[in-house]
Amino acid sequence: MAARKGLGRGLKKDVGNGLDSLITPKNEKLLSAEEMIDVNKIEPNKNQPRVTFNEDKLIELAESIKVHGVVEPLLVTKKDGYYKIIAGERRWRAAKKIGLKKVPVIVRDYTDQEIMEIALIENIQREDLNPIEEAMAYQNLIEEYNLKQDELAERVAKSRTTITNSMRLLKLDKRVQDMLVDERISSGHARALLAIKDMDKQYDFALKVFDEKLSVREVEKLIKSLDKPEKKKKKPKELSNDFVYREFEEKLKQIMGTKVSINRKDEKSGKIEIEYYSNEDFERITDILKLKEN
Repeated sequence: MAARKGLGRGLKKDVGNGLDSLITPKNEKLLSAEEMIDVNKIEPNKNQPRVTFNEDKLIELAESIKVHGVVEPLLVTKKDGYYKIIAGERRWRAAKKIGLKKVPVIVRDYTDQEIMEIALIENIQREDLNPIEEAMAYQNLIEEYNLKQDELAERVAKSRTTITNSMRLLKLDKRVQDMLVDERISSGHARALLAIKDMDKQYDFALKVFDEKLSVREVEKLIKSLDKPEKKKKKPKELSNDFVYREFEEKLKQIMGTKVSINRKDEKSGKIEIEYYSNEDFERITDILKLKEN
């Protein structure tokens, strides 16, 4: 079955209001009425974009199901004698947790590509995905079905820029990705850190962000300062016979009884600096030089 265009736009208003209206009118023949299915005949989708499930939130959902039941049916597709979840894995997990034998489902006939798209859209609209899961879901759809970013953007009702920025997060060091998943840094921090190409430095900087509670703007400013080349100090030009001048310098120090520096500009010129530390010191030095007025 050919993939249906505009799936994202159709889902945008429907996912939050029940999964019963996910199919466009021309595909009404694929609809089934809600039915109760044994939880053991239902299996999760291995290509489900969400990898992590918050245990506390799952317990909260289970408690709600205890009181109200499964209010919104799962969306599934029949495959090889079992039912694959398209949308509603959290509800299925929570129902199993409290020992429900059956859950309400609506069976649909979808292609594998459509299943991936719907699972992604449902999770995005419920804000159930962390930034890395979302980025990986976009990447999987693009690679699996040879989609261009603008094609994917249209199908999941997102801008191309959103998808591009999301997928860029996969270029982060894996340790930094984990910090993003654990909410120790934000997506804004993570995007700023992409400017640091050395992975170890990137991770060290991410730790600094977390430890010092830096804002995104502070991070961007610090990273820009890293890009500024350090001004190299000019190496002093090596002049001939320098050892001779160093010997004179030592002799003058002994004569003057204070610090004396001979700084050569080139082979023919330079300056001699004599330091003094009090008026008495100055008078003593001028006496030596015989510059004091009679």
